[in-house]
Amino acid sequence: MKIIGLTGGIACGKSTAAAILREFGAVHIDADAITHELQQPGGALYEGFVRHFGPRVLQSDGILDRSAIGQLVFADTADPAERRWLDAFTHPVILRAVKDRLERARASRPPAVLLDVPLLFEAGWDRLADETWLLALPHEIQVQRLVARNGYSREEAEARIAAQMPLDEKRRRATVVIDNSGTEEDLRAALCRLWRDRIDAT
Repeated sequence: MKIIGLTGGIACGKSTAAAILREFGAVHIDADAITHELQQPGGALYEGFVRHFGPRVLQSDGILDRSAIGQLVFADTADPAERRWLDAFTHPVILRAVKDRLERARASRPPAVLLDVPLLFEAGWDRLADETWLLALPHEIQVQRLVARNGYSREEAEARIAAQMPLDEKRRRATVVIDNSGTEEDLRAALCRLWRDRIDAT
């Protein structure tokens, strides 16, 4: 069983790639989905955010207001200490949950386990993987996709991208770099080749 760390910048196509790799037989451990679960009332992230930020990050129904947290952490006027706190608090909580899912996945002995982690290198989680696959896009296409997908202004999109590790550094550290500037069919073909050469061949 090979553990693949799948990563890429925001809006680089990780969800699409993960869906294709699931079709090929990979067990998918999605750090974003785990994070979402932990942000529900009673979850470890929910409790920590409310303790730290107070009720200003809650909607009227008691659900976390993720956009309010985003403004407190990522806006140009945000206190840099808030970003440091966010990383220091969230990464260990999510890592514990990811490791638990990884142990459960090992028991089923799939051909590959996919660790789908947006900040794989930033958080040091690449150490959990046998190899890392990076989805990459030219900067302008990444901005356009993020604006279209999330409804961000260009400035918000640029701030989210700038908050992540530079793409050149990710390229240097990745085992495999996958250009996802083409169509979904192009991505499927590239992943099919990688699966054949790096998973089926082992």
